[in-house]
Amino acid sequence: MEYESNNWIWDGVYYHPHLFGGLMLTAALLGLSSTYFGGIGLFPLSYVWSDLGIFHKKKREKRGIRVYMDGCFDLMHYGHANALRQAKALGDELVVGVVSDEEIIANKGPPVLPMEERLALVSGLKWVDQVIANAPYAITEQFMNSLFNEHKIDYIIHGDDPCLLPDGTDAYALAKKAGRYKQIKRTEGVSSTDIVGRILSSVKDSKGVGDNNSTLLNGDSGERHQLQRGQISQFLPTSRRIVQFSNGQGPGQNARIVYIDGAFDLFHAGHVEILKKARQLGDFLLVGIHTDLIVSEHRGVPYPVMHVHERSLSVLACRYVDEVIIGAPWEVTKDMITTFNISLVVHGTVAESNYLLPGETDPYAVPKSMGIFRLLESPKSITTSSVAQRIVANHEAYTKRNAKKAENEKKYYLEKTYVAGD
Repeated sequence: MEYESNNWIWDGVYYHPHLFGGLMLTAALLGLSSTYFGGIGLFPLSYVWSDLGIFHKKKREKRGIRVYMDGCFDLMHYGHANALRQAKALGDELVVGVVSDEEIIANKGPPVLPMEERLALVSGLKWVDQVIANAPYAITEQFMNSLFNEHKIDYIIHGDDPCLLPDGTDAYALAKKAGRYKQIKRTEGVSSTDIVGRILSSVKDSKGVGDNNSTLLNGDSGERHQLQRGQISQFLPTSRRIVQFSNGQGPGQNARIVYIDGAFDLFHAGHVEILKKARQLGDFLLVGIHTDLIVSEHRGVPYPVMHVHERSLSVLACRYVDEVIIGAPWEVTKDMITTFNISLVVHGTVAESNYLLPGETDPYAVPKSMGIFRLLESPKSITTSSVAQRIVANHEAYTKRNAKKAENEKKYYLEKTYVAGD
């Protein structure tokens, strides 16, 4: 056992005031002076008290506050990222539960992204310390006890928007009752439902998602951009929000800076994996986010689904990204390479079909001529178009199910009416 001078006395005063007061009174009655307590004369008594475990000073590191937040995290967007950023600010370590596919189907319908992709997205966020896969949709007593006892969770976090179960009860009622619940503010201006709405709205105006033969694609670029403006979120970014998402640190001296650019629309697991791979090639990853007009001109309607500031925040939230260029040019120029001291320019093998406009050249011609361009094998085959196509397919299946259900209900009603009138 270790003691630090007379600190054990003051520990006793602080942690056991009544007991210590009684001992002092006893000592006074026995004629012992206060100086005696601070001197070596207390040597035998101190060991007696310490053996009783009264004033033994335990040297242990203070455990950080662990907070838990869960969600479906389907169609991961900057609203999800901001929620997890706020949750992390309420503790020292953030543990995130990702709801299972089965639970989502039972409570909300089939997810667009399977568990594997949602896990990659959540794990790739800079504020997340640990992930629990296949978390339940509702916080049951058994799962809550598991969080508190096994995962050492101090508080359960959720947004200020209501989260109700199919029976209408609060999914976080038990956590609130236990006094271990904290609430954060919901990010206005974006939701998974909103993103689905943008895509479905675009499909109504075109021959199909990702159909590059659409007559809309061949029209005037200004007309196409005007068509998309009604589908774009009204979210207005602030410098404060950008700072909250940023690392706030520039590259170190002699750092190897890697540059990768793209639209990064409907930020998905494929984006996370290629950014991770690019980051491993240097000390600092700089990501260029193309403007809405550039994306629209090269891909056509309905892209981009998310506007440039939304896409920038999603990329900034990724743990592998150090800095972004909001509104990066289509072509990587010599001046740009010099300005940002870029050592390597990379691009993935899996990407959307980008068409060169009349008079345009290879956007990577300069870094290729300088010998600093590398094509990276994309770890996943996911693209923004493939995600959008899943959304459309899910919606069509949902519409068919509802139509079939309505037809059966109508048939049942007519049969009941016929029997009643027979």
